[in-house]
Amino acid sequence: MYIRFEATEANEHGRRVGIFGLANGLARSGKLSAEDWKWWRANNDWLDAAYADPGKVDATLFDKSVNPHVTCWFKDSAGHLLERVPGYLALLDRYDVAWVEVRSSDPGVVLYEDDVQIVVAAHRTTELGTAA
Repeated sequence: MYIRFEATEANEHGRRVGIFGLANGLARSGKLSAEDWKWWRANNDWLDAAYADPGKVDATLFDKSVNPHVTCWFKDSAGHLLERVPGYLALLDRYDVAWVEVRSSDPGVVLYEDDVQIVVAAHRTTELGTAA
């Protein structure tokens, strides 16, 4: 089973941004309090050290001209990473950023995989946020 946390609504490009993208957007916007910014920075640094950035492994993964509809999913076995998610969800809640948890056994065509995550070319239903 794969798990993704994403925006409840699609952005202007028709994509539902994942929770890290949502949190990063808050940080870039200057909306985070000093305490929240410190928490966000420390946790992003921890996550960056804890697992591979698929975009650094394969620079074409997130190139919209090559892969226009990719999404990143946790493996449900990635407990040590999933333990960090509630903090991000609480951060989004504090700033009224709506999110949803999506689970799927088949979220798309796997373009990248490691021990904790997959990056997929989304099925049409997943892309629209209706995957089960």
